[in-house]
Amino acid sequence: MIGAIVGDIVGSRFEWNNNKSKSFDFLDSMNCYFTDDSVMTLAIGKSLLECKNNYNNLAAVTIKNMVELGRKYPDCGFGGKFFSWIMTDEHLPYNSYGNGAAMRVSACGIVANSVEDAIKLSRIVTEISHNHPEGLKGAEAVAVAIYLAKSGKSIIEIRDYIVNKYYDLDFKLDDIRDTYSFNETCQGSVPQALEAFFESNSFEDAIRNAVSIGGDSDTIAAIAGSIAAAYYGVPSEIRKKTITFLDQTLLQILMEFEKEYPAKIEYLFNDNSVSFIQSNNKDIIGDSREELIEAESDAIDFDDNERLTVSEKVSSHKLYNHLYEACNILRGPINQDEYKSYVIPLLFFKRLCDVYDEETEEALLESGGDEEYASFDEQHSFIIPKGHHWNDVRNTTENVGKAI
Repeated sequence: MIGAIVGDIVGSRFEWNNNKSKSFDFLDSMNCYFTDDSVMTLAIGKSLLECKNNYNNLAAVTIKNMVELGRKYPDCGFGGKFFSWIMTDEHLPYNSYGNGAAMRVSACGIVANSVEDAIKLSRIVTEISHNHPEGLKGAEAVAVAIYLAKSGKSIIEIRDYIVNKYYDLDFKLDDIRDTYSFNETCQGSVPQALEAFFESNSFEDAIRNAVSIGGDSDTIAAIAGSIAAAYYGVPSEIRKKTITFLDQTLLQILMEFEKEYPAKIEYLFNDNSVSFIQSNNKDIIGDSREELIEAESDAIDFDDNERLTVSEKVSSHKLYNHLYEACNILRGPINQDEYKSYVIPLLFFKRLCDVYDEETEEALLESGGDEEYASFDEQHSFIIPKGHHWNDVRNTTENVGKAI
C-alpha cells in the first residue's frame, strides 16, 4: 500500500496544477499532502487484516472502515457522489466507473495468493460502491497487475497480460503528454497509470511518469505507484519521508498491515533496481504519532543494515529478467516469439566486439602500447572492420536498423 500512498502524496499538489514534465521536487513538505486515495487505500487494507483470510464478511467490514475513516477525514478530496455515499446511512452501489475504484485496491493484490484471488477481492471491495463494469474492470486490472508484480513477473509479462485481458495500451506517454487532460473515469485514467509503470525503470521513475502526463495526478500516481511498489519496492529514503505526512491513525494502519504483509524495499546499485523484502520486526507500540514514526524509521534503518550484509551479485534470475526487459524495446510489430531472432544476433554482435576489445588490450600490453601491432588481424579471433564496432552502432541516432 505504501506505493499508492507515495503516489497520492507526490501527485497531490499537481492535481489542479498539472506539471507536464518529469522534473519536479519529489516530496515537497510544504505543498504535498495525503488525499482520499490514501485514506481509502488504508481502509481496504485495514478491512483485509480484520477479516483474517475469511472474506465472507469482507464487504460489510470494508463499508464500515470506509465510512469510519471517510467521516474522520471529510475534507481530503472525496468526489461528490462518494462523499454522499460515506455520509448517508444506506450504503448502496451507485453504478460508478470513477477511478476511485482502482486507486484503493492495492491491498487486494498484495494479500492475494493467485490471480483469481486478486480478482475476487478487488470485486468485493469495489462493487460496494463502484459497480459499473468499467469501475470493476479498472480495479481488477490494477489488483491483478500488483499480484503479478509481487510474484516476480517481468514488466513485459505483466503488460502482455493486461493487454490481453483488459486494455489495449496502444500509446506511449510521449504520445499523449501534450493533449491528455483531467479524466476521473477508470477507462480514461487507469490505462495511462498502467503505462506510466510499464515505461518506468524504478519506483520513483514510475511516479514521475504518472505525474508528467497531467490529468488527475494524485490518483494516476497512486495507481502507478501501487504497482511499482510491488515490482521494484520503495526506496528507504522515500519511505521515511512519506510516513511523516501521515497522522497517527493512518500510520498505525499502514504499520500493522506491513507487519503482516512485509513490503519490498528498492535499492539502486549502479543505476540498476534491486529489491529486498522488508523485515516484519516492526514495533508498532506507541502512544503518539512521533513514537510511531520513530519505530518505523528504526525498522527502516534495521532493514538497511541487513541489506548491507547481502551480496550485491546479480542472480541468474535477475539477469534473465534484465535481458527479458530489453525485449520491450522491440515491441510493436514484433511478436514475442520472434524476440530471439533479434536479441540473439545482437548479443552475438556485442560479444564479438567485446572479445575484439579484450584482445586489443592484451596486444597493447604485450607490445608496450603499440596500437598498430594491436590492430593486426593476427592478434584477433574475429575481425571488426573500422566503423562496424558495437560502439559505432550504439552511437548511431538515425537509421539505427540500417546501421545494425
